Amino acid sequence: MPNEFREQPLTNWIPYQISVAEEQLLFRWLYVGTHRFAEPFFEETISHCKSHPVNSTGWHSATTLDSLIQAAQECISVPPTAFIFHISRCGSTLLSQLLGLPERHITLSEMPLLDQILRLPYREPAIALSSEERDAALKAVIRLMGSQRTGRETRFFIKLDSWHLLFYDIFRRLYPTVPFILLFRSPDAVIRSHQKRRGMQAVPGLIEPELFGFDPAVSQYMNLDHYTAAVLERYFQTMLAIREVDEHVYPLPYQDNGVAMLEQLTTMGMMEASPAELAAMAQRSMYHSKYPDQPFQQDVPQDIPGLYMEMVRHLYEQLTDQKEVAFSANQ
Repeated sequence: MPNEFREQPLTNWIPYQISVAEEQLLFRWLYVGTHRFAEPFFEETISHCKSHPVNSTGWHSATTLDSLIQAAQECISVPPTAFIFHISRCGSTLLSQLLGLPERHITLSEMPLLDQILRLPYREPAIALSSEERDAALKAVIRLMGSQRTGRETRFFIKLDSWHLLFYDIFRRLYPTVPFILLFRSPDAVIRSHQKRRGMQAVPGLIEPELFGFDPAVSQYMNLDHYTAAVLERYFQTMLAIREVDEHVYPLPYQDNGVAMLEQLTTMGMMEASPAELAAMAQRSMYHSKYPDQPFQQDVPQDIPGLYMEMVRHLYEQLTDQKEVAFSANQ
C-alpha cells in the first residue's frame, strides 16, 4: 500500500441515488463495505450491498449537492482512464467485466446515478439542476466512485449506458483529453439480440423519445424492430460525428474474443495486464457477459429483412471504414 494513502471517512460509502424531499434534491448514500464493483451491471452491485446490515436499519443517509461536492473534494481518487460509449449488445458488458478483473482497476458498468443526473430534466423538470450544477454533480459522483478504497487502485474505467452517446458533449467538456472508446457492432446482430430480450432503449417510451430526436406521438406506435433501427441510426450518426471532431476517440468493433479487444486497448496504452491476469480474462471470455455461469454461444449470422435497415447498415459501413483510419492515427 502506498505510503501516502490514508483511509478516508467515506471510503466504504458511495452516492447511488437521487431523491426528492420537500422539493429539495438529495443524494442518497449506500454503505458498500469492502465489496468490489465486479457485477456485470452496477444495479446488481447496489442490490447486493443493500443487504448489508448497515443499509438495513431503516435509516437513510442523504446529502445536498454542496455536501456531495465537498465530499468529492476530500477524497483520494483515481482519475478516469477511459469512458466506454457503446450502441448496446456489442461486447461492452464483457469488456467492462474483463477490465474489472485486476484488483488495481475500478470499473463502473452503467451506474444508475449518472443516468439519473443526466435525465433529470426529463423526469423532474421542476427541480432540474442548472447546467453548472449538473456538471458539478457528475464530476463529484465520478470522483467519489473512483475513490481509492485500498490505496492500490491505479486505473478507472467507466462504461456508460448506450443512450449516453447523446450526452457526449457534456462528458467531453468535463474530461477534455480522457480517451473515449466507441464500441459498435453490426446492426443486424444488435437487433437480433434485442429481439430475444429488449433493452430499455429498444422499447418506445422507456427512454424519453425526445432524447433521440423522435416525435413521441409517432414513435410510440412504431414497430419494435423499426424503432430499434431508428435508435441505432441515431447512435451511428453520433459516433460518426464524434469521430470527425475528436482526436481522443477510439472506435472499437465487436469481437467474439474479449481478450482481443483488450489487446487493442493495451496497444493504445490504456491498460496492461500480467500473464496471470490475461489467463483469467481469457477464461472469463468463455462465459456469457451478463450471466457469468453460462458458457458463451455465438449467434449464427443472419441479416434482418426489410428496407428500414438500409440506412443503419450504410452508417455502420461508414464507421467500419473509418475504424481502420482511426486506429492507425491514434496509435
